[in-house]
Amino acid sequence: MEVSTMISWIVLVFVVFYIVRIYNLLVAYKNQYENAFSQIEVQLKRRYDLIPNLVEATKAYLTHEKETLEAVISARNTALAGLKEASKNPASASALG
Repeated sequence: MEVSTMISWIVLVFVVFYIVRIYNLLVAYKNQYENAFSQIEVQLKRRYDLIPNLVEATKAYLTHEKETLEAVISARNTALAGLKEASKNPASASALG
């Protein structure tokens, strides 16, 4: 065999290995890409599945807020009625109570 033929075969083998390496890198990058989007999809689905829980917690808190607001309004009205009673008769100790 001649030297030029051997060099040609060696170059050809290196080119083939280089092409195989590039192909393997592209496959690895494709897998990383698909895995990243899969993880994003899982997180979005998990977030979507938690929305009903959030709605229920908000409804429970809304009920608590409503009860608290009604209690504050009732207390304010009672205090306002007592203040009006006390302003009518400032000397009366029972009106201040």
